[in-house]
Amino acid sequence: MSELINNSENRKELLKHMIMQLHHGEAPESVKAQLTNLLKGIPYDEVVEVEQELIKEGLPVEEVLKLCDIHAMVLDGHIDHTDAKAIPAGHPVDTFKKENRELEKLASQLNVLYTAVKVAAAENSMETTDSTIIQMLSIFNALTDVDKHYRRKENLLFPFLESKGITGPPTVMWGKHDETRAFLKNAIAALQNAKSATASELSDIIDILLAPASKAVTDMVMKEDEILLPMSMDELTDQEWYDILQQTNEIGYCLFDPTDEWLPQNVDTMAAGLRNEFSDGTVRLPSGSFTISELTVLLNALPADITFVDKNDKVKFFSQGTHRIFDRNRAILGRDVRMCHPPHSMHIVDQILNDFKSGKENAAPFWIQMQGKFIYITYLPLRDKDNNYLGTIEFSQDLTSLRALEGEQRLLSYGN
Repeated sequence: MSELINNSENRKELLKHMIMQLHHGEAPESVKAQLTNLLKGIPYDEVVEVEQELIKEGLPVEEVLKLCDIHAMVLDGHIDHTDAKAIPAGHPVDTFKKENRELEKLASQLNVLYTAVKVAAAENSMETTDSTIIQMLSIFNALTDVDKHYRRKENLLFPFLESKGITGPPTVMWGKHDETRAFLKNAIAALQNAKSATASELSDIIDILLAPASKAVTDMVMKEDEILLPMSMDELTDQEWYDILQQTNEIGYCLFDPTDEWLPQNVDTMAAGLRNEFSDGTVRLPSGSFTISELTVLLNALPADITFVDKNDKVKFFSQGTHRIFDRNRAILGRDVRMCHPPHSMHIVDQILNDFKSGKENAAPFWIQMQGKFIYITYLPLRDKDNNYLGTIEFSQDLTSLRALEGEQRLLSYGN
């Protein structure tokens, strides 16, 4: 039996079999017991390969999302990191891991508060828990900072993994990110509406909303520390990590401000799409011309975000205006546009692209309320004079101030 377990292919087949048992409804505890007995330790890269293979073999991503927490629970503490690479101080992975330690500290503080509430509820305490709610609300507000941690993964790290054919784990993790964001949002709303709750009432809120939210955060910490980050260290070059580092400030950090500087040897410090030296060549159009510098400044001066996706569904360009509405980083250039959206909206992206390519539709408008702003988003197909499809442009505007206009303005008045 030990020879079977020590063989990589057999180990992966066994892990795949166990995950499929979960998929078919086997009791998680019985499967966990089998795995614990059979697997002394499984290398993290094999876990990634199994997840990737299951998706390729047709297991829907939605099902992998449902199973993700269960099979992560099964593998927790049984993953072999013997061959994991050392992480230099200041490296993007070093920052991810230190952010994870801060997230764990907050989750630990919540667990202490949960326990105190449970004890009070067991004693039938009727005292209000306003001070505890305030503490919890403060911690959950801090936990929402994890959004920046997740966006750096989604917009900077995942594109490099996808370029190497590793698409399964990023897709699954993005889905779990969105679940966690929703959990945190609901937890905060519940606490804001729980004024003067008794210990028993707050205990119920903990069970239904708060504990699942904080657990979602710590579960993702485990998945990153045990699987994603060691695997990413193996897959990405120093140049690619340096490219990620150079773009990190555009999104920001989560609960941690790194002080160490990491500068690997033999990297192009002007890589990562950071070159700002444009030739003074001329772009000639039917109605006029621009130098490349003029065209760049013009596109960035427009009071809107522009993203262009070519006919092969790859992100080819985005504007870099000062009032950006949605995150855009150079890491998305050349990325399949479907992978730039969370899993639950991929089918909408597919429908828009298919309807544009077929000529069935010529515009797809959306409008949303976001952080007190009215955002108008429209997708438009680009076609040449012979009506051949060239790609799609996304045009996003903050129309909040325009919607509020009344009357007329005929006199000169400069805006901001």
